[in-house]
Amino acid sequence: MRIDWWTLALQTINVLVLVWILARFFFRPIANIVAKRQEEANKLLSDAAAAREKAADAQAEADKLRAGIAAERDRLIAEAQKAAQLEKRNLLAQTSKETAKLRSEADAAIVRDREAAGQALMAHASELAVDIAQRLLGRLPSSALLAAFLDGLCQKLRALPPGERSSLTSAAGRPVEIVTATTLSKMEIVQVRSALREALSPELQFEVCSDPSIIAGIELHGPNMIVRNSWQADLDQIREELNRAQQPSRS
Repeated sequence: MRIDWWTLALQTINVLVLVWILARFFFRPIANIVAKRQEEANKLLSDAAAAREKAADAQAEADKLRAGIAAERDRLIAEAQKAAQLEKRNLLAQTSKETAKLRSEADAAIVRDREAAGQALMAHASELAVDIAQRLLGRLPSSALLAAFLDGLCQKLRALPPGERSSLTSAAGRPVEIVTATTLSKMEIVQVRSALREALSPELQFEVCSDPSIIAGIELHGPNMIVRNSWQADLDQIREELNRAQQPSRS
């Protein structure tokens, strides 16, 4: 057997050039995109934590205001009791009525202020999250976004208990809706259907539609349940966490 060393050398050079091109123009940009997305996601979580801290500060301020009003109320009641010893019964009744009215108004004012502060913080946090999400969406390529969200959705589907998987796939001939933020190309539709059928059932039928309100990502809407992997779902989860943070202050 004779080895053509020139051919072997040229093939080696071709392989090295190919490896360099892949590392230069494919793997490095993908790694940068993933790193940027992780950084933006960390910032989103940090902003959400800051919003929760602001909510906690608002709650502490409301508690402090309530304590001050309670102290003032106790002082007024003590003065009213002292004056009641010198005044007639009708003056005592009037004083008690005014004290009760003041207490009710003060409590109502505290509730209004607390609810207004909570709503303002919630609105600010939601606007901030949506703004960050939109900026992220503008920086990332649509193909990378679709692949990432589709992979996450398939992982969720594979992790479903058997009963929930059966509920999602037993649609009695009715197709399951695939919902995305933007309209998919024909190639992307084929890619999505193939991945979902592999995760659920090869015979499952799908309908594809778009809904810009989910911002970015992909959702699966079945007749009995919905599986979500979108930025809107993440924002809803953050809102729920902020709402739970507000609930103890109302007890």
